[in-house]
Amino acid sequence: MTRPDTTILEIHGKRPRIHDSAFIAPGCRIIGDVEIGPDASIWYNCVIRGDVSRVVIGARTNVQDGSVIHCDGPMPGNPNGYPTLIGEDVLIGHMAMIHGTVIEDRGFVGFSAQTMNGCVIEHDGMLAAGALLSPNKRIPARQLWSGRPATFMRDLDDRMLAGLQMGVKHYVENAKHHVAALNGQAEG
Repeated sequence: MTRPDTTILEIHGKRPRIHDSAFIAPGCRIIGDVEIGPDASIWYNCVIRGDVSRVVIGARTNVQDGSVIHCDGPMPGNPNGYPTLIGEDVLIGHMAMIHGTVIEDRGFVGFSAQTMNGCVIEHDGMLAAGALLSPNKRIPARQLWSGRPATFMRDLDDRMLAGLQMGVKHYVENAKHHVAALNGQAEG
């Protein structure tokens, strides 16, 4: 369902491709070469801009309220630029800023955290709330990094990772409730 308070914009001949089961909340701006997978959820007032490279958001990934996702195009020394490629079952906290970064499946980015060009968060890796992952840094699988600039804090155990996946399931289910509420509002 397209809403007048949401922008889905083609630029440079590229139009966002959004799976029918994805939830796009009011206030979002999704521009250019952006792909959003099944059961993904993009929450209120997010900006996802694929105007100079591409942005991919995998199945069941959620991008929480007020987050900004962008990329960088080709430049000297990097002819491929920095696309933003986000895997499946990823949690991205409120007000996060993701730029030119790869986040593998089941990665986590905390509230108000920032990533910069060339960063990689491997599967089950975690960037803590408020952290800044400086350019070209890599968070290995099952590690928690925190601080500004972010550094290794500790390894993540199975219990912590299971809790994160419960969060993914919660957001998939919660999105369905928001869709129903918004559809009811549109009909009433």
